[in-house]
Amino acid sequence: MKTDKQLKQDVEEELEYDPAIDIADIGVQVNDRIVTLSGHPTSYAEKLAAEQAAQRVSGVKAVVIEMEVRLPQADIHTDEDTASAVRSMLRWMVGLSEEAVKVQVEKGWVTLRGNVPSAHLSHLAERTVGHMRGVLGVSNLIDVSAGHSQQDLAEKISRALQRHAEREAKHIDIKVRDGTVTLTGKVGSLAERAAVRGAAWAARGVHAVIDDLDVQ
Repeated sequence: MKTDKQLKQDVEEELEYDPAIDIADIGVQVNDRIVTLSGHPTSYAEKLAAEQAAQRVSGVKAVVIEMEVRLPQADIHTDEDTASAVRSMLRWMVGLSEEAVKVQVEKGWVTLRGNVPSAHLSHLAERTVGHMRGVLGVSNLIDVSAGHSQQDLAEKISRALQRHAEREAKHIDIKVRDGTVTLTGKVGSLAERAAVRGAAWAARGVHAVIDDLDVQ
């Protein structure tokens, strides 16, 4: 098992390796395999990239976020301009009707509401907006329409896990209730945990995922 010092070095190297991150913006502390990220990234996209980079490192048990986005002056816009830009981006998304998602912006923070046929579209909308300049954060309140029985949905997710993360699938239990998927079992890293969650979210009809997976 890696020591906290080794984990800190690995996380810092992963942050430096990622071209979306300026290592000078991010501070790293590790205690009992729990990584705390602090500092002031210059965009919400950089903040997300830092979170994901830390989660990719083998041996990390959890990630605590204490970062606050500080936009460069050139990226600061009015909420009206941000809302207009967000709506324009969403209109260009394949599979998403213009009326499906409503946009609210308050002090640079974007809230998305509406209803879409799959969790994939919901996450795609969130990711698209999260990588826009001038956005301080995103709250995704988009609902996902149901369309499959609980047993069918569980079987589809199980098959997807076997395709995407075969080793992890053997140690994971999947339960589905009213479109909410609960995952239990053991995985070897946060990256494997993210792969399992991603396979669950990708299934049509899933509108929530409860992650009770343990990282060994």
